[in-house]
Amino acid sequence: MIPLTHRRVLVIALPIVASNVTVPLLGLVDTAVVGQLGEAAPIGAVGLGAVILSAFFWMFGFLRMGTTGLAAQAHGAGDAAETGAILKRGLLIAGAVGGLLIALQLPLIWGAFRLAPGSAEVEGLAAQYLQIRIWGAPATIGMYALTGWLIALERTRTVMALQVITNGANIALDLWFVLGLGWGVPGVALATLIAEWSGLVFGLWLVRDGLRVQGARIFDALKLRRMATVNGHIMVRSVLLQGCFTAFLFLSAGRGDLTIAANQILLQFLEVMAYLLDGFAFAAETLVGQAVGARNRARLAESVRLTSTWGLAGAALMAALFALLGPPIIDLMTTAEDVRAEARHYLPWVVAAPLVGIAAWMFDGIYIGATLTREMVLTAAFAAATYGLCVWLTWPLGNHGLWLSLMIFNAARGLSQAVFYPRIARSLP
Repeated sequence: MIPLTHRRVLVIALPIVASNVTVPLLGLVDTAVVGQLGEAAPIGAVGLGAVILSAFFWMFGFLRMGTTGLAAQAHGAGDAAETGAILKRGLLIAGAVGGLLIALQLPLIWGAFRLAPGSAEVEGLAAQYLQIRIWGAPATIGMYALTGWLIALERTRTVMALQVITNGANIALDLWFVLGLGWGVPGVALATLIAEWSGLVFGLWLVRDGLRVQGARIFDALKLRRMATVNGHIMVRSVLLQGCFTAFLFLSAGRGDLTIAANQILLQFLEVMAYLLDGFAFAAETLVGQAVGARNRARLAESVRLTSTWGLAGAALMAALFALLGPPIIDLMTTAEDVRAEARHYLPWVVAAPLVGIAAWMFDGIYIGATLTREMVLTAAFAAATYGLCVWLTWPLGNHGLWLSLMIFNAARGLSQAVFYPRIARSLP
């Protein structure tokens, strides 16, 4: 059995951190490329289309987490056949739901425009974008399963290579199709479509060793039921959490244009935090899952200790960077002096966010690795209810009340997850 060391945690985590850097870069290039067309409508169309597709695909993001937890446990138990079967089951689910999205594209696009309407020109261009990109749904969702499986087996360098190659191809095709061939918004969509399918094909080649399992095992009724239960719980938990973060934005808008502008800038800091701390949470998913699969309580405790140590160190680093670099970064993000002043006023909440939220972040990884997903739903529901109560009680405090409620929400997640954590250890000999 491979020893657990600080180096092993970093070998898992750092490639994830590096690969996450390419995600916002791709969105930046998409926007910059269509911005060269000299019109506002293409920029709005790409932005609107990307948001709509992200919402569609986000609903199936549970497949990444569920696959990681189940595959890590099978790998830890030394069951190579089941490890491969989990990958195939995830890919089959991705193909099925991706095909369903393609089949239902017309009513889905129509409904999305009713919820997020734009001008006739923006909606027309966005519809072109969506009708091209929707054909990449099986590939995009399939990459969730494939990525989750690679993380479970500690092959995060492969994940990094996949991200860099896929997003790099997307950027190159963006430049060629839009600036070189003049294809406009459809060119941006086609570039992403080709990159998504190319990435999936390359990924399938990289995991070909895990695709050799026979069909009968893939359709094992008990295993399929467990996978459905785990993924279903994660989906419900994700909806609860996303609902709270979305409510924060809506409530900010109700406080006025200045508040929503300042909060939107400050939320970018939290997005960066999420990208950088993801690596340590993913390391927890992998190592905890393997320890649970191996039925090894001592290894579980060591996995939690090592990954949480690095997670806390990362959170402390992020807090320090936000405190030192926050004001100049805010100044780079906006030239409006009133927005700058407002954002600086609430910056201390962002400085506190990594330290307040790290427990919830790391427990998410631990719970996913242990597939303690029913408890994830219970703790998310408790935190959401706490958040709603706090928003109501602190409403007279203005924007400070909103930020305080968000901090309490994350603290409630971490504290409630700590209550259920001993169940994991008790389940092992």
